[in-house]
Amino acid sequence: MTEYAKDVLVSPEWVEDRLDEFQSDDPAHRLVEVDVDTELYDESHAPGAIGFNWETDLQDQTTRDILSKEEFEERMGSHGISEDSSVVLYGDNANWFAAYTYWQFKYYGHDDVKLLDGGREYWVENDYPLTDEGPDFSAVDYEASGPRESIRAYREDVENAIERGVPLVDVRSPEEFSGEILAPPGLQETAQRGGHIPGARNISWAAVTNDDGTFKDADEIEALYAEEGIDGDSTTVAYCRIGERSSVAWFALHELLGYEDTINYDGSWTEWGNLVGAPIEKGEADD
Repeated sequence: MTEYAKDVLVSPEWVEDRLDEFQSDDPAHRLVEVDVDTELYDESHAPGAIGFNWETDLQDQTTRDILSKEEFEERMGSHGISEDSSVVLYGDNANWFAAYTYWQFKYYGHDDVKLLDGGREYWVENDYPLTDEGPDFSAVDYEASGPRESIRAYREDVENAIERGVPLVDVRSPEEFSGEILAPPGLQETAQRGGHIPGARNISWAAVTNDDGTFKDADEIEALYAEEGIDGDSTTVAYCRIGERSSVAWFALHELLGYEDTINYDGSWTEWGNLVGAPIEKGEADD
């Protein structure tokens, strides 16, 4: 993994070799599975893995926002995670929601956090150890730092990005980008209008991963974004529908390539597509 800018990916073999540590009550090491719901986790998961539901465990259900600092501290501490824990995250959909959780950990200043390359599907399909027993770790104190606003975009930042011509990366499907559909098939429609933010480039989140869900090499990812004029020399804003797919792009740009001025617009189309008077464009991406 040394070709990446930061040491933020671990292999399934690396995790398997440390399962005893992840199952220990000592909070030094914690393994966390994050899914859109917990049905998959309840069925089976890596031994020692804590199970988080992306929506109910990691978001404020009233405001459709990330957890407050106090809520984040309570949630992590109650599951035996401290600010000094070495945390490895993985989940379904090639780490959609795990990447979002990684970004939230970084927002609250957690230094030692990594993604399991390939996510849940790779772990299961390649016959790594599984269990249906959930861990019961002792609660610990968690003291968050931050928030680190430098990695988060708000609607005002997007408005400024449009005015300044700052690169915007829309990682949704071409059909969502064009306005043909409002959400991926089978998922809830969370916006009144379809389309994309003016000036955005449509670079799918999946473009940075291989067919097995693992991340492509750094040079491949770098070339992919360079074709769209994104080279890390200026601020880049990533967005999707609810902030999880854009977290994969943010992870690739900010962590794997080291483009430090990359920010995640977690409000994404859920917010922008519902704003009265907000400018949108429809149609396919320009060549």
